[in-house]
Amino acid sequence: QVQLVESGGGLVQAGGSLRLSCAASGRAFSRYTISWFRQAPGKEREFVAAFSWTLGRTSYADSVKGRFTISRDNAKNTVYLQMNSLKCEDTAVYYCAAAYLRVATTEGDFGSWGQGTQVTVSS
Repeated sequence: QVQLVESGGGLVQAGGSLRLSCAASGRAFSRYTISWFRQAPGKEREFVAAFSWTLGRTSYADSVKGRFTISRDNAKNTVYLQMNSLKCEDTAVYYCAAAYLRVATTEGDFGSWGQGTQVTVSS
């Protein structure tokens, strides 16, 4: 299992940008698919983006395509989520999650979770 710690959240105006980081400790980081999920107040947690452990594949929720970019640096055991053109509806707690040797985007497939970082987008 890896341990995950998110950072980079904060308050930003609509149209602005933030970059979230997910730092992992533990072994074999490169063998984990790392994803970002988010949970807005009163809503269920939803998938945002994933970076597969194999072939470097990425996937995104339709609501963030073209605005968010997920990347990873295996040498630093870190995954990033660059968020541009932020909207008020992007306001949520953002979580990173890890799935070992799986190409996954479903919440139940992820065995390790960070504590979350708050992103607030103001109008």
